[in-house]
Amino acid sequence: MARPQSAVLLAGATGLVGSQVLAALLARAEPGQRIVVPSRRPLEPRDDRVLVVEHALGDAAQDAVLADKLGAAFAGAAPDAFACCLGTTIAVAGSREAFAAVDLDLPLRIARIAHGLGARQALAVTSVGADAASRNFYLRTKGEVEAGLVATGFARVDLLRPGLLLGARSESRPTEKLMAKLAPAWNPLLPGPLRRYRAIAADSVARALVALIGAAEAGAFVHGNDALLRLAGGD
Repeated sequence: MARPQSAVLLAGATGLVGSQVLAALLARAEPGQRIVVPSRRPLEPRDDRVLVVEHALGDAAQDAVLADKLGAAFAGAAPDAFACCLGTTIAVAGSREAFAAVDLDLPLRIARIAHGLGARQALAVTSVGADAASRNFYLRTKGEVEAGLVATGFARVDLLRPGLLLGARSESRPTEKLMAKLAPAWNPLLPGPLRRYRAIAADSVARALVALIGAAEAGAFVHGNDALLRLAGGD
């Protein structure tokens, strides 16, 4: 059973899932809730419950400075959870190296900072098929970030592996847009174990992530489409 959280570090709050995670956190926020968001730029609209820590996230040499900024944002208290919704595509990033910088290096850098600040739990949105041993570069990278999060030492790690995410993105992804249009037709064609490959609404994934924050049992847990929908409220 999840418990209300007073301190959450959220990375990727401007993305498709991250923006909805932020909205869900604010919707259930209690007095004293502290949501800290590291970002390259200001967030709009502003909300007094959200502390935006502006920082050049691409510069690993400045991670000690980022750690100090985040520690100050939490006012010396330990964050309860680190939620990672960072993600892009190779096409959008421009190269495999640039993709890995966003989807692998940055999440693990912030995870290490969050763990150092005392966070007990890490939650990350990866992908169905994530596997550190995969021959597919995208899925291998997703698997590597999962393995890295587990190795960081959090008491609990929740790995969310959705299928194709449905929702309005701020950036252009033509292939995903086409696949999303076809989703109503292909989803019913994926029964049983193949359900994990179905498209799923980003807001369902966001609600599932928020529902998992504060889960007490220690260990590493993987959540596919069916589990995410149950956590989100039985969509």
